[in-house]
Amino acid sequence: MKWNTRITELLNIEYPIIQGGLAHLAYSDLAAAVSNAGGLGQVTAMSLESPEALREEIKRVKILTSKPYGVNFAIGQHGRAFSHYLEVAIDEEVPVITMTGGNPAPIFDQLKGVNVKKLVLVAAKRQAVKAEELGADAVMVVGQEGGGHLGRDDIGTFVLTPQVVDAVSIPVIASGGIGDGRGLMAALSLGAEGIEMGTRFIATKECIHASDVYKKQLVEGNENDTVVIKRSIGAPARVISNSWTDQILEIEKGNGGYEQLKDFISGKANKNYIHNGKAEEGFAWAGQVMGLIKDVPTVQELFDRMIAESESIRNRWAN
Repeated sequence: MKWNTRITELLNIEYPIIQGGLAHLAYSDLAAAVSNAGGLGQVTAMSLESPEALREEIKRVKILTSKPYGVNFAIGQHGRAFSHYLEVAIDEEVPVITMTGGNPAPIFDQLKGVNVKKLVLVAAKRQAVKAEELGADAVMVVGQEGGGHLGRDDIGTFVLTPQVVDAVSIPVIASGGIGDGRGLMAALSLGAEGIEMGTRFIATKECIHASDVYKKQLVEGNENDTVVIKRSIGAPARVISNSWTDQILEIEKGNGGYEQLKDFISGKANKNYIHNGKAEEGFAWAGQVMGLIKDVPTVQELFDRMIAESESIRNRWAN
């Protein structure tokens, strides 16, 4: 079956499936595997220690795949300026740039005149409208069940996606709570023209930077094993629930501010869990979709399964 949507045409990919930015995890091995399977893989820029490190990752993606790929810019991550990283992406002629977690206007300014596709992650209808005004080629819409940073309004993907579809003329990509072919078909039925998955791609063989402890928890846990932290500082984000996040929530309950939270929500604490497997000495991003994750396949196996499931649904609908 053909999987032509405005997203597959825009990004020149076979299937309308995009891998999320995944801080400290989305590097060349995973990005190339997703692109080779027919989706759009991405490298996370701002988790890398320098612009030159980003250049090396991009060069490695080019060695591992001849297909389109993207670079994700988590705006404001670590408080690090992104302009020099973006210069590298421009210089390396990256085909797709995605933006998450902040005001994307400065990136659009720097990309003026550059032949690159620009996607913005949004968590509200008003953000989607603004992204289109700025010149986004598509928007990715994340519902409150997603992992990592979310919108301040607790609106689920099923309600948010059609609202955004109705509000903008550019293609919409649904994100949050999607991990199989059923989720892909549900998103398309809501008017989206593609999906983004983050948590599901962590539990794959090619996500080599994710610890076995992290992947095991994604497989064995369920949709009730996540909590939202950082609400008190205006940056709600969904993580796996553990004793570390219990401490974060206690600080927030006591009206502790950023100074009290910073060591608990730092990149170091994140990497303690996701890289080193020290599950009680840090935190790990995850969406409620972990309730649907039952194994750790290769990326190709995951794609084959999702597409087969989706085509079965399409055939059932046709009948």
